Amino acid sequence: MTNEQINTGNPRVDYDYRRRKSAEEMKYQVVSFVLMILLTLIAFGAVAADLSKWFTIPVILLMAVVQVIFQLYYFMHMSHKGHEAPQLFLFSGALVGFLTLLTFFTIVWW
Repeated sequence: MTNEQINTGNPRVDYDYRRRKSAEEMKYQVVSFVLMILLTLIAFGAVAADLSKWFTIPVILLMAVVQVIFQLYYFMHMSHKGHEAPQLFLFSGALVGFLTLLTFFTIVWW
C-alpha cells in the first residue's frame, strides 16, 4: 500500500491498513512466543539431562539473553519507530551493568 492510499483520508483504506498491520504484528508476537517457549524447554532439557555445569550454565544464560532480545523487540515493541530514546537508555544501562559485572569479576579473579 502506498502513502498516497494511506493519506487519502478514506476511513476504509485506513482501517484495512491498520488491520493488516495488526495481523502482521500478531503473527510476529505468536512466533516469538513459540520460540521463547522452545528456548525455555531447551534450558529445562539441559538441566534435566544432568549435563556438566560448565555446559549447562552457559546454555541457560544464552537462552536467557535470546529471550530478553525477543521480549524487547516483539513484546515491548522496540522494533517500532519512535522508540529510539528508550532503546538508547535501555542499551546504555545494559552496557553499564555488563561493564560493572566485568569489573567486579576481574577484581575478584585477579
